[in-house]
Amino acid sequence: MTDDVLAQQRQAYGATVGHLATRAQELLDLAPHELPGLLGISEPMCAALVAGTRSRIGNAVATGRLIQLRELIEQVASGATSRDDVPLALAQIRASTIPAMPGDATARAGTPAAPVAQPPAEVPAQPVAPAWPAPAATPAAVAPPPAATAPGTPIGPDPVPHPGPLLTAASLAYARTVVAQHVPATPAYRWPLLEQLLGTETWVKHENHTPVGAFKVRGGLNYLERLRVHGARPAGLVSATRGNHGQSLAYAGRAHGIPVTIVVPEGNSPDKNAAMAALGAQVIVHGRDFQAALEHAQTLAAQQALTVVPAFHPWLVEGVATLAAELHEQVRGIDVVYVPVGMGSGIAAQINVRDLLGVATEVVGVVAAGAPAQARSLAAGRPIATESADTFVDGVACRVPDPLACAVIRAGASRIVEVSEEQAAEAMRHMYVATHNLAEPAGSLALAGALAERDRVAGRRVALVHTGGNCDADVLRRALG
Repeated sequence: MTDDVLAQQRQAYGATVGHLATRAQELLDLAPHELPGLLGISEPMCAALVAGTRSRIGNAVATGRLIQLRELIEQVASGATSRDDVPLALAQIRASTIPAMPGDATARAGTPAAPVAQPPAEVPAQPVAPAWPAPAATPAAVAPPPAATAPGTPIGPDPVPHPGPLLTAASLAYARTVVAQHVPATPAYRWPLLEQLLGTETWVKHENHTPVGAFKVRGGLNYLERLRVHGARPAGLVSATRGNHGQSLAYAGRAHGIPVTIVVPEGNSPDKNAAMAALGAQVIVHGRDFQAALEHAQTLAAQQALTVVPAFHPWLVEGVATLAAELHEQVRGIDVVYVPVGMGSGIAAQINVRDLLGVATEVVGVVAAGAPAQARSLAAGRPIATESADTFVDGVACRVPDPLACAVIRAGASRIVEVSEEQAAEAMRHMYVATHNLAEPAGSLALAGALAERDRVAGRRVALVHTGGNCDADVLRRALG
């Protein structure tokens, strides 16, 4: 053992390997014999590193895993990461194929650098079915939500209290490695014609550029990965959707080799139905609206022993949070971000990433006036169901809000803006003319909300989440006509 070797380890990894091995055993319950497998190196090499007779690993991926281990140890020691997150974080490290890059030794896990945004060469370009551990009991967290009460009345006897953060630095970093294997970082652009309309600096986060044309795919991928890490391989998944959530689950289910059943309401977008079926999902049409489809999905789950995937869940939020993390890396100092609100995963992701980063960005939700449940819930301070969700903006046609989503919105959103059918259609036209990117009705809402508050955003740096571009031809003709 020489001082030179130890000094080289500290310079390369931020600490000696022996110190990290000891701290990992103390804080993470990682036994010494587990360390080589975690890093992906041989036992003799690991022993030499711990003993201080070897200075470097010589493998960029294994080095990246060691740096992630050091960061996890620091986060647990400081209390920034809960011990409950340790198994998930260790699974992240084992699965990671992100090589160490210059500067990684001092990087923080809470602010992932550019390597996380793009899949490295080692990651397969196409979805592959990962190995699942032996089946275990399905976590209670994936149980379906309770049935809603009558329209127009509060949901539950009391508002859900502040839920606290739905993600941590470790869980977000893990979600980014999961999502990046399938979804390259989507662009954020400034469009001069949009800036003329709003009269201020404006950035558009283009989630219409994902493999399914919408942001939801991020949540589905993370949800299935979370099930895999928990050893809870379901016989099949079932969920209700108006489209993009279903495409997300169908895409993720195909990647994991798990059957997916999607229930849609009558009159749902035929193009979205066809897209879900093309991804391998069984599509069932049932009920007059999303809520009726949801209740039928729960019935099918009980009859066929399927796992219900709710429209709102912390694991979905973690996946969607990867877009918010990308946005804040692409655009520094965002003053206000506008995001469409359906069941709430998009706005919850923006709120949680904003809080995790400690920035002052104002988060504003946008709903269609014909589906005002989320706006009424925020105003009332508790979830409020509505009689209907009558809007062509199908992606936000929420009639019965999720109580947890409402609590997150209540705690972290500045406000929710309601826009008319005409304002949504006008925003679709503006988005197409200014960017030549097609926005589905929900994908136009962020722009519609910002235009409704044009005077309020003057002089501020504005970000708009373009949530998707999956629009039927007849809807497009009506909007552009």
